Amino acid sequence: MTDFSKVIAGELKLRPQQVSAVTGLLDEGNTIPFIARYRKEMTGELDENQLRSIQERLQFLRNLSERRAEVHRLISEQEKMTDELAAAIAQATTLTELEDIYRPYRPKRKTRASVAREKGLEPLKSWLVAEGHGDVLQEATRYVDAEKGVASGEEALQGALDIYAEEVADDAPTRQKIRDLTRRKGSIKSAATGKGDEERDVYAQYAEHEERLEKLPPHRVLAMNRGEKEEALRISIIAPTGDIQRVLEQMHLPNKPTSASEHLRSALEDSYKRLIAPSIEREIRTMLTEVAEEQAIKVFAQNLKNLLLQSPIKGKTVLAVDPAYRTGCKVAVIDETGKVLAIAVTYPTPPLNKIDEAKRIFKNLIDQHGVEVITIGNGTASRETELFVADLIQEVKSTHPELVYLIVSEAGASVYSASKLAGEEFPDLDVAERSAISIGRRLQDPLAELVKIDPKSIGVGLYQHDVSQKRLEEQLAGVVESAVNSVGVDLNTASPSLLSYISGLSANVAKNVVLYREEVGKFTDRKQLGKVPRLGPKTYQQAVGFLRISDGKNPLDNTPIHPESYAVAKELLQTLGYRVEDVADLRKRAELKASLEQIDLDALAEQLGAGVPTLRDIVEALRKPGRDPRDELPKPVFRTDVLKMEDLQPGMILKGTVRNVVDFGAFVDIGVKQDGLVHISVLSDRFVKHPMDVVAIGDVLDVKVLSVDLKKGRIALTAKGIQSEVEAAGM
Repeated sequence: MTDFSKVIAGELKLRPQQVSAVTGLLDEGNTIPFIARYRKEMTGELDENQLRSIQERLQFLRNLSERRAEVHRLISEQEKMTDELAAAIAQATTLTELEDIYRPYRPKRKTRASVAREKGLEPLKSWLVAEGHGDVLQEATRYVDAEKGVASGEEALQGALDIYAEEVADDAPTRQKIRDLTRRKGSIKSAATGKGDEERDVYAQYAEHEERLEKLPPHRVLAMNRGEKEEALRISIIAPTGDIQRVLEQMHLPNKPTSASEHLRSALEDSYKRLIAPSIEREIRTMLTEVAEEQAIKVFAQNLKNLLLQSPIKGKTVLAVDPAYRTGCKVAVIDETGKVLAIAVTYPTPPLNKIDEAKRIFKNLIDQHGVEVITIGNGTASRETELFVADLIQEVKSTHPELVYLIVSEAGASVYSASKLAGEEFPDLDVAERSAISIGRRLQDPLAELVKIDPKSIGVGLYQHDVSQKRLEEQLAGVVESAVNSVGVDLNTASPSLLSYISGLSANVAKNVVLYREEVGKFTDRKQLGKVPRLGPKTYQQAVGFLRISDGKNPLDNTPIHPESYAVAKELLQTLGYRVEDVADLRKRAELKASLEQIDLDALAEQLGAGVPTLRDIVEALRKPGRDPRDELPKPVFRTDVLKMEDLQPGMILKGTVRNVVDFGAFVDIGVKQDGLVHISVLSDRFVKHPMDVVAIGDVLDVKVLSVDLKKGRIALTAKGIQSEVEAAGM
């Protein structure tokens, strides 16, 4: 197999040895999280993003190599292979280049040119190009043949020009030049068809819009595509036809004018308009869409990762509400471990408005279970429910001064609640009650709860339904896998859904882990994983470091230290005068931490025969056993009273939580039903290339209201130049 290490290394600015090591590890069946965490010495400490880039480019180059061999075979079978053609195939670096080369040899349906060839007009085409002097029509008359269906000289000439036009259209260098020229100098134009939804005015900005292709941002490509799909917009590519015609003439007309030159020039125009332009437009639209989709998927993936890794609210008893009108608000009380303590239905919203009854139920639940946080789903009737909850909090302030509420996104909660998984978890509850539980648990542990939901249903992207669903699923699965493994999971409490994302564990093996736990009892040692059905040595190696046992026999089992490094960890502890048991001893933890901070990593790595990266990770794990990296992230903004959209005034400074990040800005929850938009131009005091460079989902921002459009439900915010005002206000 061809070694692509040098190619990939050059593209990604890495050392060939690094890429070669990663390629070997991937081919051996190692997962990305495992390689990133436990094979740092081999890869030169490449992170997951770099590893995934290598994996993707490796797959692309292998696919290209296979297609290259296929094209070579297909042309050779036609006995048309030449040294020049073979060299061009070998040097093609993209599938587009390869398909351009193969295009003249691809089996075609009947075309005007193929019909002309059947009529024996190829020699006339050659004469027009190579000679072309004298009376062109008289020369063409020589090819009149009633039996072959050539009735006149004009018909023969047209047939020859059709062959010429197709040859030009099939010429790979010509297509590449026109494609590049169109991308550099062309523009895209959108126009309203009159079939759109005028009330929503969604595509108003595209009703009469033209923009240079090279400056077209990805999100506008997807917006135009959607408008075209909904038949609200008509999209076209405006090519630099004058420049293109000059290129065609320079590449294909004889250097010295002949009697045939004008005929050939006319054929070049026909070749472009009839054959080249439609296909180049399709190719460019496809290219724009692929780039836009990749960007949309990248944004969705980063948003999803940030959402999954939001700080969990630990040690709180939560009362979760799934709001509704006619069917009532479903309420679930969940203790700090996620266990459901109570389920109820209340009707504080229209049309029943049983507010007093709902307050009694809420107060009883709060008193009985010591509720500290109320979470409200942001769907239907959330505004009315929020007003009710805020009023309730004021009434119980004297007895429950710490009680607060929070609006949470319920995106995907209904998908989960109607799933087979939810039915297995809560067979005796209805769909809305399960939804309330999901809303509460996603505050307590976003990662554990959100992995139960199809990532596409979580609602943190833009145009996620317009992109390649296969590609989106692949990317999002990688994101969830990365998030779960970066945190690690408790082997004795994790659900099959959570375990299935652990490095190396399939869905079936994850279920087997839980079944073993239920049948045998809690895991007390990582070695017991070897007894789980279908969890073999390779799976054990890939998974074990990401699985934690908080109160097991070996304190190292509650760290991300891999069992293959236990000997190094023990020797390190002995060198410092400690035992493994001391890692779990709270009385010795501070002392051990101080000792670890004093060591010379390089010297100790050499002494212990370990790699510096691995030793560094071991030291970090011993300093903070059982650490959850999410604990260091910002906590959500809790509220006790309601701010209505009607209350907003330009100039108001508020604290909000970033709910979604897109190419053109960030949507921020400021405590009203509608999230406000901070446009990229006012997201920071400095220049921002992309919003993700400065904000992420879950970040808490100080923002100022710029404008409020009640009719359209839009709020414009700014985060630019307000820090001094925030400090002056003591916020």
